[in-house]
Amino acid sequence: MRTLIAHAGRDPHRNHGVVNPPVYHASTILKPTLAELEASRKPEFDGYRYGRRGTPTSRSFEEAVAALYRADDAIAVSSGLAAICCAILSQVSAGDHILLADSVYFPTRKFAEGFLKRFGVSSSYFDPMKPEELAENIRLETKIVYLEAPGTMTFEVSDIPKLAAIAHQHDATVIMDNTWATALYFDALEHGVDIVVEAVTKYICGHSDIMMGTIASRTAHAGAIRDMVYMQGNCSGPDDLYLAQRGLRTMAVRLAQNGETALALAEWLQERPEVDRVLHPALPSCPGHDLWKRDFTGASGLFSFVLKPVSKTALAAFLDGLELYGMGASWGGYESLILPGDPAAARTATKWEVPGQLLRIHAGLEDEADLIADLEAGFERLSALA
Repeated sequence: MRTLIAHAGRDPHRNHGVVNPPVYHASTILKPTLAELEASRKPEFDGYRYGRRGTPTSRSFEEAVAALYRADDAIAVSSGLAAICCAILSQVSAGDHILLADSVYFPTRKFAEGFLKRFGVSSSYFDPMKPEELAENIRLETKIVYLEAPGTMTFEVSDIPKLAAIAHQHDATVIMDNTWATALYFDALEHGVDIVVEAVTKYICGHSDIMMGTIASRTAHAGAIRDMVYMQGNCSGPDDLYLAQRGLRTMAVRLAQNGETALALAEWLQERPEVDRVLHPALPSCPGHDLWKRDFTGASGLFSFVLKPVSKTALAAFLDGLELYGMGASWGGYESLILPGDPAAARTATKWEVPGQLLRIHAGLEDEADLIADLEAGFERLSALA
């Protein structure tokens, strides 16, 4: 996979020997003859007709993503959420129904309950750790089963192949958000997923400076996905595509370091008296750990832990004094982050009834000992006010 990451989507000798694909800033794309112009308007045309519909820059990146996922097609869009929305919209019409794992990314829920509901597509949720609950809740009009593993904030790992098999028994399309593991650590299409979305913003980019998403699929769904993306006018800018492709080349080594550091932090946090529990798929105590060992080939840098109940003042003292962990949304970059979360506010079919504060950590590329020392000083501040 590391070799593929280094070479996929590149052909230097088509570009005068230049190692990286060139950046095309393009809106208008000219055709020299009427015959070629007319040919470019036909559905089967495979070239370039307008900047919004792709350039050599976007094609190079999309070919690389498709190769990583062993997909027939991949397309880049303006954000991870845009990838989620376009993927879902490509498969539904008014009157349809979608079933979502209860631990999906919160904006996915907002899209289902807001936009989709307004246009006649209903949605409901199921406990992803109970495949029988999926079977019980599928309807005749269910067109999509939407999955995410590990779950957002709580990091439980569900049985993706079993859930996909149940969905397919009922002719539902399986869409999965694979941003946490990426194609490096989870082969979504080979585990039964039909359409896989990923936020390029996170690990592919790796530098916290672009917004982008991708949708990868087999041929059966590719046409409908591209049509939906084009109808919405969704696209990625050339400079962002360049940065994404540059980030892709180093993703394997970055992700390995992110994962190694995150596991070290998780194991250290398990021993802290201030911590109630640590939610990391590579820990035996995490729900679905055995499934993670069976289906995944690694763990990335994102996980959560739950504090024993403390005052808001003590929590603020812990967080406000951290020097190496920024407080902010997103993750996947070279810098470490920490963010309070409330799973109870984003659950419907399940309940989160843990009294302590959940904190999500993204382990960056800093030295492990420095990150631990920063947390240790934070616990000292917290304990002084608890």
